[in-house]
Amino acid sequence: MRILLALALATAVTSCAVIDPLVYKIDIPQGNYLEQRDVDDLRIGMTREQVRFVLGSPVANNLFRDDEWNYVFRMKPGRGEIVTRALTVHFENDVLASISGDFEPHEDFYTPLES
Repeated sequence: MRILLALALATAVTSCAVIDPLVYKIDIPQGNYLEQRDVDDLRIGMTREQVRFVLGSPVANNLFRDDEWNYVFRMKPGRGEIVTRALTVHFENDVLASISGDFEPHEDFYTPLES
């Protein structure tokens, strides 16, 4: 009888529902962390090197479309909801033409930088 009680107690103590709130879980960030202020520095007509300077290297290159860079960020917190944010930068003739994704272009985005 004591063995059965000990097994039942061990099973209850090791179940995820009991132990899970007590276990520390780390946040796992992956990809390019971008903020709106980083995207606000982009201007139409920027070269690829200028975009790379502002945003860093893209996390994913589209092998089928060389005129597109993808910046993706995923945060899996130890507790809570997974956060995913993405930005796609579109080039035409090797200069920045548009952006799309989870960030809004700055009001000055369509004002080219002066050479």
